[in-house]
Amino acid sequence: MKRAAALLLAAVLTACGSGEPPKPAAPAGSVLRSAPVELREVELTHSAEAVVEAVRQSTVSAQIAGRIVELRFDVGDSVKKGEVIVRIDERAAAQAAAASTAQVAEAQAALANARAQYERSKQLLAQKFISAAALDKAEADFRQAQARLTAMLAGAGQAATERSFATIVAPYGGIVSARHVELGEMATPGRPLMTGFDPSTLRVVATVAQQQVAAIQAVGRARVEVPSIGKWIQARSVTIVPSADPRTHTTRIRLELPEDVRGIYPGVFARAHFVIGREPRLLVPRDAVLRRSEVTAVYVLDARGFPLLRQVRLGTAGDERAIEVLAGLKPGERVALDPAKAGMRSPAS
Repeated sequence: MKRAAALLLAAVLTACGSGEPPKPAAPAGSVLRSAPVELREVELTHSAEAVVEAVRQSTVSAQIAGRIVELRFDVGDSVKKGEVIVRIDERAAAQAAAASTAQVAEAQAALANARAQYERSKQLLAQKFISAAALDKAEADFRQAQARLTAMLAGAGQAATERSFATIVAPYGGIVSARHVELGEMATPGRPLMTGFDPSTLRVVATVAQQQVAAIQAVGRARVEVPSIGKWIQARSVTIVPSADPRTHTTRIRLELPEDVRGIYPGVFARAHFVIGREPRLLVPRDAVLRRSEVTAVYVLDARGFPLLRQVRLGTAGDERAIEVLAGLKPGERVALDPAKAGMRSPAS
């Protein structure tokens, strides 16, 4: 019995001392989402800061004086073309239009009387009851009555037009971006009432150095990055403004955005990425990049699947999914796509 126990103890000691201990494996359920570091051809771009602006943006102003009696829309509201947005008290304009209508009726009666008098004068002259001078006077009165009626009709049309200015309608469909008056305030000709823009006609305006214009014009393609919403948008067209700033030696470039873009509005900061060529570059997914203060790093998975933190240096090439790596990684290595989760499972943590 003692002999068997001794043999068993010797076997255990021999097994423990024969070779290195087995390497630990990744714990169950600890598989991290990962992606390879790839060397592939990408578009080289020149980036420039830009700002979003509306192609159609206007401020509606009052054309007559009067108290504001109705405001149908406020900032952020959507407005359709032709909808009433502001009403101004039209009583004074209505009275002026009524007075003009009465003056037209008076002029029409005077014209009818002058026409009848002229016709009678022609008959009397034929019968030699009046002189030619009397006929000339009747004809002049008739022409004068015609001219007066024309003037009265023009005045009535002007009064009706001014009355219509009391109702302000939207010149096109869009979104109200500013309201400059309050209910009950006095409107005067030229005073701004509301400002709006058409969200389907947005563009981005960037300013670039003159030496970059030739390369940008040769390709004619660009993408727009909007950091505030994390979106990349393909520009419909690139238009180089044919003028330059003599002080800064820069040129403005306009990038038309698609009509279905949502979530941005005039004044939003953007970056314009102009395509200037293609070259192979080493890329890493943007989701894998960890930024802490001045440190930029990724978690690289080793052969056992454990994440190891490694500092990297990034470039500017890439797209919305991947970014160029200048140093710190090799093609084929796998990086964790969730740095926060990888940090909790790193052997050093």
